[in-house]
Amino acid sequence: MTALPKVRATINYTVDNGIPPDYYFYEPDPSIKLNPPGTDLREVDIHDAWSLRGSLSADREGFELHDFTDRFEQFDDDSAIHKVFYPQVVEFVKRHTGARRVEVFDHTIRKRLPSDLKQQTEVQRPAVMLVHSDYTPASGPQRVRDIVPDDAEELLQRRVAFFNVWKPLYRRVDELPLAMCDSRTEQPGDLLRMALKYRERTGEIYVMRYSSRHVWYYFPHMEAHHALILKTYDSETDGRARFMGHTAFEHPDTPAGALKRESIEVRTMAFFE
Repeated sequence: MTALPKVRATINYTVDNGIPPDYYFYEPDPSIKLNPPGTDLREVDIHDAWSLRGSLSADREGFELHDFTDRFEQFDDDSAIHKVFYPQVVEFVKRHTGARRVEVFDHTIRKRLPSDLKQQTEVQRPAVMLVHSDYTPASGPQRVRDIVPDDAEELLQRRVAFFNVWKPLYRRVDELPLAMCDSRTEQPGDLLRMALKYRERTGEIYVMRYSSRHVWYYFPHMEAHHALILKTYDSETDGRARFMGHTAFEHPDTPAGALKRESIEVRTMAFFE
């Protein structure tokens, strides 16, 4: 097999030291021992995946890339995103996964924002520079119950999978690309449960500890008509990808003055027969 072009870059893993890497959205009790996520910085090879585009599978590697042929440019209009773009995403996910029903439950527009955290909102946030996967075996089903409570128990009797659709907004991505870890190179012990602690509730995601087995990929210079499908949860335990670590990263060859990355990530849950 011909070696793929690659870049050497630093990504942020989480230390596995026996202390839960919980993340608090408030000031915790001083007696609590903290293990902040993303403090284990590792330099890794990240392979250019363009030549593999036609063979990648969300059920095997945990991600795939396709052309997003529907036109939409009203990303500054939240109402239009919900009314026009969400249905486009639903059809896109159905077409490429074979799901019989797809529900979009939220989206985030990612931009490089000033360091002042007051700049971020519920839907406009900076890129996530942390190796993570969005759901766990507990938080996935709970999200179904939260979003479609009337149908949840029936739907959870069959296969449920969560897919994020990630794409540039208006122009190609020249900085802060997204890196994906081949799910086949992840071991269950690499996934560390991280509680997201709010005062009124607790959620959870996975962060990841470093392993030399991990194989990383990215698609340099994605254009606005490209879209990634990222699998972040699958209820099936039959050997297909269930969780997939991913992170934004600083590309060492990004030229000075490169256009700032603007992307959207739409979260969906897909239901199968």
